[in-house]
Amino acid sequence: MSLKIVIFIGMNAVVFGASSGIGRELAIRLSQDGYRVKITGRREELLKKLCAEFPQLSYHTFDIQDLTAIESHFGQMIRDFGSIDLIVHCAGIGYENPNLIWEMESDTISTNVWSATKIYDLSFLLFKKQGFGHLVGISSIASLRGNRHSPAYFASKAFQVNYLESLYLKSKEIASGKVYVTDIRPGYVDTRMALGDAIFWMSPLNKAVRQIYRAIQCKRRQVYISKRWVLIAGVLKIVPSWLIKKIM
Repeated sequence: MSLKIVIFIGMNAVVFGASSGIGRELAIRLSQDGYRVKITGRREELLKKLCAEFPQLSYHTFDIQDLTAIESHFGQMIRDFGSIDLIVHCAGIGYENPNLIWEMESDTISTNVWSATKIYDLSFLLFKKQGFGHLVGISSIASLRGNRHSPAYFASKAFQVNYLESLYLKSKEIASGKVYVTDIRPGYVDTRMALGDAIFWMSPLNKAVRQIYRAIQCKRRQVYISKRWVLIAGVLKIVPSWLIKKIM
């Protein structure tokens, strides 16, 4: 089966979490393909510098954990653009927290669950109203199983995967058939989000972003980054918990 790649010209996109890493590089690629792009983050100096370099970009600075701020800025983006074709949610946080320090668990849940859900819901309701749109969530290979070192992070990514699938199923309610939901599941990518010292199969950032961008262009439902993580995913889905407890 061949995949159709669409060239985007004069379209509008929002990238949540574009100060650095995957979000930053995706925003640049979108702007180079003719998108007008709104980017968000907490570090205004980084956003301002990026927008100065790429005039197709404009930025909104706010704390992703502030749900009221998310809704306010989201509304302003719609007013600025009129309509939004693509929303990519890259903002996330994670810790190695084997001692279950509550502040770390709470921070992870606030960002990866509460804030992600708010963004997913606002996006889906907008696309339902418009009759078109593409929501892309950056989840993780971590979504497949639990982990004793980073329990909240792994659990929060499982939440995101299931929520994105729920929205995909819910898109059946939209008669146009032009609302798409893509779940991107990276393994280890060379960004500050890579947890741990012994990093297995680390992907260079540019390679990961290239594959993610192609998945967005093709409107893939679900994709592992890099592709070889499909093999690990297949194993993780069938290995019993008692064996994982022994070896990990």
